[in-house]
Amino acid sequence: MGRARTRSGYISTALGFFRSLFPRNLRTNNMKIKTGKFLGVSVSLILINLAAIMERADENLLPSVYKEVSEAFNAGPSDLGYLTFVRNFVQGLASPLAGVLVITYDRPIVLAIGTLCWALSTAAVGASNYFIQVALWRAVNGFGLAIVIPALQSFIADSYKDGTRGAGFGLLNLIGTIGGIGGGVVATVMAGSEFWGVPGWRCAFIMMATLSAVIGLLVFLFVVDPRKHTEREELMVQKISVWNDSWAATKSVVKVRTFQIIVLQGIVGSLPWTAMVFFTMWFELIGFDHNQTAALLGVFATGCAIGTLMGGIIADKMSRIFPNSGRVMCAQFSAFMGIPFSVILLKGIPQSRESYLTFSITLFLMGLTISWCGSAVNAPMFAEVVPPKHRTMIYAFDRAFEGSFSSFAAPLVGILSEKMFGYDSKGIDPLKGSSVREAEALSKGLLSMMAVPFGLCCLSYTPLHFVFKKDRENAKMASSKDVEMI
Repeated sequence: MGRARTRSGYISTALGFFRSLFPRNLRTNNMKIKTGKFLGVSVSLILINLAAIMERADENLLPSVYKEVSEAFNAGPSDLGYLTFVRNFVQGLASPLAGVLVITYDRPIVLAIGTLCWALSTAAVGASNYFIQVALWRAVNGFGLAIVIPALQSFIADSYKDGTRGAGFGLLNLIGTIGGIGGGVVATVMAGSEFWGVPGWRCAFIMMATLSAVIGLLVFLFVVDPRKHTEREELMVQKISVWNDSWAATKSVVKVRTFQIIVLQGIVGSLPWTAMVFFTMWFELIGFDHNQTAALLGVFATGCAIGTLMGGIIADKMSRIFPNSGRVMCAQFSAFMGIPFSVILLKGIPQSRESYLTFSITLFLMGLTISWCGSAVNAPMFAEVVPPKHRTMIYAFDRAFEGSFSSFAAPLVGILSEKMFGYDSKGIDPLKGSSVREAEALSKGLLSMMAVPFGLCCLSYTPLHFVFKKDRENAKMASSKDVEMI
């Protein structure tokens, strides 16, 4: 069954041209094999996960070369924090656009547009000569990610059933984290070299942009939207404008109590993850070289990857035993574990090269336990508290609120490190590239933006024990009415 599409003007012409290059039967549901089952295989899901790999790799590129970018543009930690702020803030503001686009176009089209947008901006960052150019293209990068991430999440939500959705999101995060490891490790290693006279960090950006563009094209050509064809026809028949439909979806989403609570916890719970972009710079200030730093970040990312899948499987089982509280308990455990691990990592371990093994073990265990909330709890619960047609919108608004507020974490780490704890970029040894004093100051700034937010996040989940059941029942009733009307 081919995908129904609504196009006009130049979009119709361009998409029609690409479609003509490939026969229609290459883009049909005949390519599917058990899409909805855990570890099921389909061309669509393979390409969606490849897109997730490139999305996570793109996110990790700049933080992995903070030190080189700092030297290239004479920028301090607060300046680097502003780059993350700009991208995350624009991403947050633009995320609802994904919900609007999905009402009109199939999700593979939306994913392809967003992927090509972030690929262009990534290449432009690698070619920038001035700091203001980097900031501008990071904003464009945030716009592309704003379109991609909610569409990816709703695609996965529609591809799995309630009882396996946690494992589905865990698998997506596991595979995506592979991209994060690859992007971070490749950029960190390449940053220490030059290629044809071009700094390695710039080459890494251009290489990742090229791969992202290729994946975006493949997604457009071969991915099949799991949304039912009848739902698409129903939307096309209705004589309602896109904006009215979007406004109705928005009102339906924002009044859900479960959504409100998860967004509230996400505002504080995403702060530590945003602050972690300084890990690469911190390890290099301690004295680890590029390869050692890349290995440490790879260990942490591996722990997070395994943790997301493990957390998703555990949460699925807990939700069957405790339907109304199982996922919430998993989230609170995961958020709480962020407190002791942040203290151990940033204060308990001596900040010297001799602590390499201790850092590795701590980072792995930390990633294994603090990474459950998104895949095991938030994403599956969102899919259960709104009708299927509003899933992209709820993921979009979640990214809008969380992304906008969490974007302040990175510049705050830089400001705290410089203004309160005495970080001074002039104190860094230009030959060794390390400084015990500056590493200590940066670790204090990181701790301030990690331990406390993790604790607040854990507490913020508590009301879900009482409101999730009612919201889920309301969503089932709304979905039943929609089916009857169709």
